[in-house]
Amino acid sequence: MWETIRRWFDPRELRSVGSTPDYRFSLANERTFLAWLRTGLALIAGGLAAAQFLPPLPVAHLREVIAVALLLLGATVAVRAVDHWARTERAIRLGEELPASRFPAVLALVVAVGALLLVVAVLARGRR
Repeated sequence: MWETIRRWFDPRELRSVGSTPDYRFSLANERTFLAWLRTGLALIAGGLAAAQFLPPLPVAHLREVIAVALLLLGATVAVRAVDHWARTERAIRLGEELPASRFPAVLALVVAVGALLLVVAVLARGRR
């Protein structure tokens, strides 16, 4: 695990493989990485907002569960972003096929399920 983390943050290791690609590809990969980081930050901000501003919900501790889930999801997205950036950059440098990822689909499903659960919570609150 520590070897993987070291590889993420050591530019010498990444530059030691393959050949220098067209800079446009590396910059596009970096923009994608930054977009994922913005998504992670938005989820973290949503978690903090839920903890601070959501009124008490009909289910005990639901507000806290929502906040913690958003915070953990934001952290997961940030870690996944750096992992995907490093794997993609390595593939670009080696002239290999870009790594496939199910993470965007999984993230979309998690967000959709979370939204549906919030709809249920809001409707349940309206009946009280």
